[in-house]
Amino acid sequence: MIPAPVEQVWASWDAFGDIAKFTPGLRASRLLEGSATGGLGARRHCDMKDGKTFVREEITDYQPEKRMVITIIDGNMPMKSAKAIVTFERRGASTTLLGFDMEFEPKMGGVGQLMLPMMKAMMKAMMRKTIEKILAGNADYLSKHTLAEAA
Repeated sequence: MIPAPVEQVWASWDAFGDIAKFTPGLRASRLLEGSATGGLGARRHCDMKDGKTFVREEITDYQPEKRMVITIIDGNMPMKSAKAIVTFERRGASTTLLGFDMEFEPKMGGVGQLMLPMMKAMMKAMMRKTIEKILAGNADYLSKHTLAEAA
């Protein structure tokens, strides 16, 4: 739960190039050239804090104030494919239930396919911690900014 109205929570996510403002693992984020600032098809580049890892993402499903699907379209993470499903549910005038789920397929060779279930379980546990940090970062960011500033 985030103690902010769904409109404000949505605005913070819909300002697509600004995710580094509330994501602890990111050093920087920016819109890709020619991208819209938000909405279906918006694209961004994110640099991780390690200074080496990056991803490029695109909004592939967009239902204002309800759901956003963010798909990795490029990067150097060990992922064959990945997407984040972010859901927004109003729980009162000033409370939002923000859901966050990841679907991913790690890059694996032939031998790796045998280890896939174990690798997915380990990655899911790591992702859970990352998701918790993103959600906490979003709540903290929103507690310090107005709706206009978050947009």
